[in-house]
Amino acid sequence: FVTHVADVSDEAAVIAAVAAAAEALGGIDVLANVAGMQRTTPLATLTVAQMSELFAVNTLGTVLFCREVAPHLPDGTGVIVNIASSAATHGHPYMSAYAASKGAVLALTQTLAAELAPRGIRVLAISPGGVRTALTAAVTFPEGADRSYYARVLPLLGFGEPEQIAAAIAFAASSDGGYWTGSELRIDGGSHI
Repeated sequence: FVTHVADVSDEAAVIAAVAAAAEALGGIDVLANVAGMQRTTPLATLTVAQMSELFAVNTLGTVLFCREVAPHLPDGTGVIVNIASSAATHGHPYMSAYAASKGAVLALTQTLAAELAPRGIRVLAISPGGVRTALTAAVTFPEGADRSYYARVLPLLGFGEPEQIAAAIAFAASSDGGYWTGSELRIDGGSHI
């Protein structure tokens, strides 16, 4: 088990983190891109700085880690798991920038699955809905927003738990998930129905 703190939007930091992991572990078998941030902002007040920050962390960080880890992944068994979001394919108010940044992660996942397929490397996405984390606890809604929104869009099970997402990542990275590539698994408590 190796930890290395890095700003995922900083190219030099990502390069250093991947090099440190590859050296400490003697290689890299699986990449799970789980870093992310969320912001709820009405379109009318969304700034370029807010958009840039979301895309830098959610999209650019994912691209950078994929680019740097891919050469280390073993042919035939390497796996990349990207965390997207149900917001990427299901409109949520005040989340246009976040949804767009995670939609880009879905497109990246499909593209890299095709690009890395000749090496036998699987690339897939997991799209959580509302999961009980510090990220979702910190979500605030604009003045006058309907705060009961999530209660209505999570009709079956309410918020998920981080362990449920971790179990899906473990499955995706295992040989049991060996026929899965280029697609998305939604774990969203039924918010898409």
